Amino acid sequence: MLKNYFKIAFRNILRNRLRMAIHVLGLSIGVSICFLVFNVVWYANSFDNFHPKAENIYRISTVTDFGGGEVYPNSGTPMPLGEVIEDEISGIDQKARFYTTYQTNVVVQSPEKDFGRTNQVILASPGYLEIFKREWLAGDAKNALEEPYSVVLTASSAEKYFPDMSFNEVLGKEILYTETDTMYTKVTGVVKDFTEHTDFIFTDFISFSTISMSSNKNRYALEQWDNVNSSSQLYIKTLDGVTESSVNEGLEAIVAKNLGDQEDAETSFFAEPLKEVHFGQTYDGNSVSKTFLNGLLVIGAIILILACLNFVNLETAQAIGRAKEVGIRKTLGGNKFQLIVQFLAETYLIVLTATIISFLLVQILLRSYESYLPNGISVDFLSVENMLFIIGFTLVLTLVSGIYPSLVLVSYQPQRALKGEVKQSHKFSLGVFLRKNLTVLQFASSIAFIILVSVISFQLKYVSSQPLGFNSQAILYSSLPYRGGQDKFELLRERLNQLSYVEGTSLSGDLVSSTSLWTSDAQYQLDTAELDFFVQIKNMDSAFVEVNGLELLAGRTSQNREGEVLVNEVFMNQVLVENPLELVGQKMKFSGEERTIVGVVKNFHSRTLREEIRPILMIYQPETFRAINVKLQDHINLAEAKLGLEKVYQEVIGSENQTFKFLDEEIGRFYQEDLKIRNVLGLACGLAILISCLGLFGLSSFTIAQRTKEISIRKVLGASILQILGLISKEYVLLVMVSFALAVYPAYYFLNDWLNGFQYRVEMPYFIYMISGLGVLVICLIIVGLHSFTAAQTNPANVLKDE
Repeated sequence: MLKNYFKIAFRNILRNRLRMAIHVLGLSIGVSICFLVFNVVWYANSFDNFHPKAENIYRISTVTDFGGGEVYPNSGTPMPLGEVIEDEISGIDQKARFYTTYQTNVVVQSPEKDFGRTNQVILASPGYLEIFKREWLAGDAKNALEEPYSVVLTASSAEKYFPDMSFNEVLGKEILYTETDTMYTKVTGVVKDFTEHTDFIFTDFISFSTISMSSNKNRYALEQWDNVNSSSQLYIKTLDGVTESSVNEGLEAIVAKNLGDQEDAETSFFAEPLKEVHFGQTYDGNSVSKTFLNGLLVIGAIILILACLNFVNLETAQAIGRAKEVGIRKTLGGNKFQLIVQFLAETYLIVLTATIISFLLVQILLRSYESYLPNGISVDFLSVENMLFIIGFTLVLTLVSGIYPSLVLVSYQPQRALKGEVKQSHKFSLGVFLRKNLTVLQFASSIAFIILVSVISFQLKYVSSQPLGFNSQAILYSSLPYRGGQDKFELLRERLNQLSYVEGTSLSGDLVSSTSLWTSDAQYQLDTAELDFFVQIKNMDSAFVEVNGLELLAGRTSQNREGEVLVNEVFMNQVLVENPLELVGQKMKFSGEERTIVGVVKNFHSRTLREEIRPILMIYQPETFRAINVKLQDHINLAEAKLGLEKVYQEVIGSENQTFKFLDEEIGRFYQEDLKIRNVLGLACGLAILISCLGLFGLSSFTIAQRTKEISIRKVLGASILQILGLISKEYVLLVMVSFALAVYPAYYFLNDWLNGFQYRVEMPYFIYMISGLGVLVICLIIVGLHSFTAAQTNPANVLKDE
């Protein structure tokens, strides 16, 4: 019986090739988007689920509120919190403290070999390898990280550093790590690498107790509760039954006890479940925005719903053409259940065909949008989760798409169906009502997508056209090693200045505009009162202003003296000075030391245009220089110049893998998330329009074919082609108007919230709303008009000859 159902379904599909093509194309688009979104979401949520009792593991993070809307989340915590957390909060089974290091140089002592710099070295407490358990290949798991200057390696690191030794032979070998400190360590253990998806990318674990032996241990702020550094990480593993809220209550008590007297800022700690770490601040920078993922889920659902609406719409419209088939089947003894199974079998074949075609579309999407997807993602169609998804999804999609058209078909009465009397005698028709409303929903989605993409593009174009207050063209930068040596940095700057195509170079703490932020409080004496306010700190040398094209309003640049500072116009306004010349030579305090203002620079955007320009203090502190900025001359080969800069860098600093990057590209990355949103919405917009047009094409083709006799009679009675086109099109004009009304508010709600995230933004461009609605109306009228024109051109004699 089942074989017979599918055989008849296959014949019906071949008999209606246009209908089949529209259904398959629309559903394959919907299925491919949903399949890809499923894989992205599954991959993003698969990180670090394999740890024992992963649901009990939390990262402790910090939020600092400076007031006035300035709230800064930080994945780090003050060092003293890690000392007391077990004593202050009940229910903690284990804790793990670790300190991430960056650009750490690794040298094996015997035989001596330099392995360059890496970001995969941490200082870890013994609890780290207890909470994030590893398989031990050599060494004592209990004591490996107890003593200072001990190091545990992963198998990959051990094989890299000591390629000709067994893991047991590696024990006791010496490795020199150089960051801000020099650490001579002995290998005390080797553990297996993680093979599962994880954010814990670290390969070398130096004992946390090494910090207390450091000659530069003040930088770790071991006893300072008000010092929050993202490098200082703290994880806890709770006992069963201990909730996240109870941990947060305990953290509130710790804040009240140790940070209750804060005046300038309010600090709070919170427990972040391990499963959320991948969506926040990660250790390799490959975090995934949960908002972006949720947006993908919504878009995938919308595209699939549009495809299903197409199917339902067209099938219910064409149900009248199969009325006699239903009548004959019922007359021959077929019951409703058999008929429903027959039509669902037909739907399943269409869905299955669409699913097979969607595999090709998934591969195209993977290649076209690779940069928008998480790093390392791949789609294995034969994996267990994908096979279950495909089987379950096709069955659910068959039921969702096919059940209503099936119920419409089987509701026809045999005696009326065989006479061709399937239209209801009363005025209201549920089928017509649904078809119109489903069409409205399709066009509303299309209009909303067009508005979203257009307005986002309009704002991003506005942002990119705004003057930033500095020159970003032909400026390259490179990071400097943490322990490269100030003398080496100066030598590098001098060597680069000697290149014929270099106009100038500068050393600084960060770039003229970046996502990094260093804030502190400053004091300025105003008459008898002392103003105390937060400022952004920029660390730079005397060439920084000229290299980056900053405009000096008064005074001069600093002469590389730590007692001299430059300020910007916002600083000038906050200290109530109108003329920048009046500020030059004035005294102010920073870090408890009195400094002299030697110059005032014009306002420039040191961060994204989402934020207001802060009062800026530009200081000279060479020991914390972390970047070198290079201004190139005009009209040169930038690619060759970049290679020349990297060659000099390698000769002076000794790093083979360090590259120079363009400043304007770095600034462009400020809005990378917004560009992703726009481009993904653009894809969704195109697909929504395509699916809606497919549905309208099939629906208008069928409904106009049903009105061929009416059109012929009107022509005989003297109606012109324009009158006929107007008669048929006015119904669709009304549908688009209703669609526009439904689309406006959701689009406005999302865009208003998104635009409010920018301090520098356009006013809501309402003209784009109107253009979007008119654009969809034109597309609709073109499709309907072509079908109507074809029908109006038909000779009435050929249509009415049987009447």
